[in-house]
Amino acid sequence: MRHWCIAIALSLAAAAPSVRAAPPARVVIEYDVLYNGTALAKAKHVLQHDADGYQLTETWEGSGLLALLGEIRRTSQGRITPAGLRPLVYEDLRPRRPPAEARFDWDARTIMQKFRGPPRTEPIPSHAQDRLSFLFAFAFKAPGKGPIEFHVADGKGIAHYVFDVAGRERLSVPAGEFDALRLVKRDDGKKTTQLWLDAGHSYLPLRIHIVEKDGKRIDQVAARIEPPA
Repeated sequence: MRHWCIAIALSLAAAAPSVRAAPPARVVIEYDVLYNGTALAKAKHVLQHDADGYQLTETWEGSGLLALLGEIRRTSQGRITPAGLRPLVYEDLRPRRPPAEARFDWDARTIMQKFRGPPRTEPIPSHAQDRLSFLFAFAFKAPGKGPIEFHVADGKGIAHYVFDVAGRERLSVPAGEFDALRLVKRDDGKKTTQLWLDAGHSYLPLRIHIVEKDGKRIDQVAARIEPPA
């Protein structure tokens, strides 16, 4: 009987979903961005959060002559709920281009978006995130086994993403070796996208790999994580 009890306990422990702590109050992830294997840019994500909400900042600086184009800066801020991240304000600022903005009114269930023209307001769709918050949504609500759906707003429109869970694998990036969960975005006929999350530490994004329809590749890989995983 004792052996059966131990066996059942071990079986239930193995079947139970793993519990992941929320990421540290401040996380910095620096990335190398490669285009067809050649250095294109440096990107940096800064996540800060507390009991009141979260703030995300993403900056891009081009390599070589691309550095002359200036810095790209995107920000997202919002609340953290039991259902995950709820963005409130998203902004995309780039040199020599009007800013793009999305504002979420969760009480009225509407999104106001603005880019090159008057603001447009539409209903908030299911699983709504912005272009930056969806990458960190997994850190506050771990992915399950089934498809993961997002409606992503960026000020210019709303895109529909569906990711399938491909499974766990070891991932080697300049920041180190990780136990990673790989997600594959369902083919939209334009490009294929894969996303690797740190399965051992709050499902933070480690790598984004995009292949365009013409075969051109963009690879964003974590080069430094602070605090270290």
